[in-house]
Amino acid sequence: MRRRSFVSRIFGGLAGLGALRAQGLKPGDIPKRKFGKTGVEVTIIGQAGGRLSMISHEEARAVVRRAYELGINFFDNARSYWDGHSEEVFGEVLAPVRKEIFLTTKTTARTRKGAEADLEASLRALRTDYVDLWQIHALSEMKEIEQIMAPGGAMEAFEAAKKAGKCRFIGVTAHHDPDVLAEMLRRYEGFDSVFMPLHAADPAYLSFEQKVLPLALEQGLAVQAMKTFGNARLMSVLSARECLEYALSLPISIVIVGAITLGQIEDDVRIAQRFRPLSPEQMAELRRRAASVAGATLEDWKRRV
Repeated sequence: MRRRSFVSRIFGGLAGLGALRAQGLKPGDIPKRKFGKTGVEVTIIGQAGGRLSMISHEEARAVVRRAYELGINFFDNARSYWDGHSEEVFGEVLAPVRKEIFLTTKTTARTRKGAEADLEASLRALRTDYVDLWQIHALSEMKEIEQIMAPGGAMEAFEAAKKAGKCRFIGVTAHHDPDVLAEMLRRYEGFDSVFMPLHAADPAYLSFEQKVLPLALEQGLAVQAMKTFGNARLMSVLSARECLEYALSLPISIVIVGAITLGQIEDDVRIAQRFRPLSPEQMAELRRRAASVAGATLEDWKRRV
């Protein structure tokens, strides 16, 4: 299945339930899973704001609106995405249905002052007084752990925000080095979730699946998968369905997809609606095929060995 490359410009007619039925897509039909120890139920795929900068503001609004219409209840964002515009798009589209969705954002700040400033800006842009999940974003180096955990570090802001009700849960994200993320989980056991690359080629090179996933599960964390399509590079050897089904067959809570066309989000929802876990043999076969393209060229977001 090819990822669709078109972007529909028929924004006015997005909301019709008749159109959904005509395509065989029914709101609410997406399976749900527990979001780790939080007990909250989320759809097995969520819509990300990370790639919305690749399309126009109106097109971004249309994609986010479509994700909600199709039953997705998890929406991922970060202060750094599109210089804050991605959060603004979410705020414009999702504020009227805020109580129906699980809303997240992130900060790359490593100090308390910087993180608190980011959170206040995020809340304004998202048009809400709290987020469901606030995350330390893009943890990359061991020295960052020291900065975050030191007096005046970002962890103070996270704990204070949770206590004040500005976020319900806290988490950490990383895609550069599984050893750094694993060390962060060992150093701080107060996280509710972790967000990392999980896909069929990951086990062959600096594997988050092998090094971090078992630790996260031991701690009862909600596990979010990113880069499931390998930034589309995996699709030279696997279909979109195979990419998604591999990640969803792992013991995780959710796969976050970065759809930027209506066709992409509709394809993702169809796959999620029809998902059945793969067998160990099927998983091994996908890893075997993905290994032919695995490594630093595919996963250029990871550190070099």
